[in-house]
Amino acid sequence: MSADAQPFAVNVAGRLDRLPVSRFHRRFITLVSLGAFFDFYDNFMVAYLGAALRGSGFLDLQQLSLLVAAGFAGMFVDTIVFGLGSDYLGRRTSFICMLLIYSVFTLAGACAPSAAWLIAMRALAGVGIGAELIVIDTYVTEMVPGTVRGRYVAITEVVGFSAIPVAAAISYVLVPTHVLIDGWRWVMVIGSAGAAFAWYMRRGLTESPRWLESRGRTAEAAAIIAAIEREVIADTGSPLPEPRLVVADRETRMPWAELWRPPYARRMVMMVIFQLLQAVGLYGWANWLPTLLVQRGIPLVTSLGYTLLMALASPFGPLLAVFSSDRFERKWTIVALSVGMVFAGLAFLQAQAPWQVVACGATITTLSYWFSAAFHAYQAELFPTRARATGVGFTYSWSRLSAASSALLIGALLPRGVGLVVLFVSAAWVGVAAIIASLGPRTNRIPLELVSR
Repeated sequence: MSADAQPFAVNVAGRLDRLPVSRFHRRFITLVSLGAFFDFYDNFMVAYLGAALRGSGFLDLQQLSLLVAAGFAGMFVDTIVFGLGSDYLGRRTSFICMLLIYSVFTLAGACAPSAAWLIAMRALAGVGIGAELIVIDTYVTEMVPGTVRGRYVAITEVVGFSAIPVAAAISYVLVPTHVLIDGWRWVMVIGSAGAAFAWYMRRGLTESPRWLESRGRTAEAAAIIAAIEREVIADTGSPLPEPRLVVADRETRMPWAELWRPPYARRMVMMVIFQLLQAVGLYGWANWLPTLLVQRGIPLVTSLGYTLLMALASPFGPLLAVFSSDRFERKWTIVALSVGMVFAGLAFLQAQAPWQVVACGATITTLSYWFSAAFHAYQAELFPTRARATGVGFTYSWSRLSAASSALLIGALLPRGVGLVVLFVSAAWVGVAAIIASLGPRTNRIPLELVSR
C-alpha cells in the first residue's frame, strides 16, 4: 500500500464509481453547468463589447487592452484564493461564494461613469469568476463515475459555451441601442442578474464526499454517499453492484508542498507551461476576434454580425468532446486540436470573401472549444483529491496571468497588422502541442485514484 494513502471504511471512490448514471448525476451537472454558463458569458462578453466601447469613444485601444487585462488579473487572484482554497474550504463552499462576488461587481461595472471605474470593476468581477472552471472541473471529476468523467466535464462545457452565442446575440441586439442606458450596460446587467440566479439555485448542491474523506471527515462522507445511493436506487429501481475496494487519499496538512515532490512536480511544471501557452492561443482568438475583423476594415455592425455567426458554432466543439472524450485518449486529442488551430488560424489570415471569413472563424471556434473541453477534463485528473484544487488552481492561475499580459501585447501588435497577431497566437498553439505530446500522461478510463498517483 502506498505511504501516501490509507483505506477508509467508507470506500467513497469505489461506491461512487459503481453508480449508474441517474437523476442525481443529471441534476448535479445541471446546477454545476449554470456556473459554467456565466463564466463563459463573462469571458466572451468583453469581446463583443470591446469593439463597441472603442467605437463609441468610451475606451481607446490602450484602455480596451487594460479592460481585458484587468479582468484576467482579477481572475488570477481568484484562482489563487478560491482555487487553492477549495482544498481547505470544500468544493461546495467555494462554488457558492464566487458567483455572488461576480454578480455584485459586474452590476457595479454596468454603472461605470468612466473608463477607470469600468476597468476597476472588471478586475473585481474577475475575482469572483476566475476559479469557477477550476472548481467545476474538480467537483465534476470527483462526483461522477470514472467511465464518464470526460463526457460529463464536456457537458458542462457545452452548457458553458452555449453562453457565447447568447452573449453575441444579446450584444448584437442591444449594443447599438440606448434604452434608459447604453446598450453595452444592459449586456452587463443581464450577466449580473443571471449570475445571481445561478448562485441561488446552486445552494442545493452537496459537498464532494471524496474531498470530505480526504480531509478525514468520514462520518459526513458516509452520510452523503449513503444518501446518493438511496436516491440512485429509487431512481433506477435496481440494486447496486458491489463496489471495488479503492485506497483513498490520506489527509495531508500541506498539499502545496506535496505537489512539488515526485510524481507531481513534473506535472506541475508541464501544466504551468501548458497554461501559459494555451491562454495565448485560446483567448488570443476569443477576446479579440471582433476587433481583428474591424482592424481588417469590416464595419462594426457587420463585424458583430460575423461574430454572431461564428459564435453559433460554439456549442459544437464541446458537443464533439461529449462523444469523443472517453473514446479517444485525451492527451492526443489535445495535441491534434492544437495543431488544427494553427492551420485554421493561417487560413483565417488568407480569407477574403465574407463566407471564407465566417467559415474560418467558425472552424476556429469549434476547434478551440473542443480543445477546452478536453483539457479541462485532463487537468483535473493529474492531481490527488487532497490537493486537486490546489494543483489545478495554481497551474490554471498562470493562464489568467498569461491572458492578461498577452492582451496588452496583442493590443500593441494590432496596429502593426492582423498578421502579426495571428502568427503570435499560432506559435502558442505549436508550443501547446509540443509540451503535451512530450510530457503528458495518458488518463482515459483509469480510476481517478490511480491516474492521479
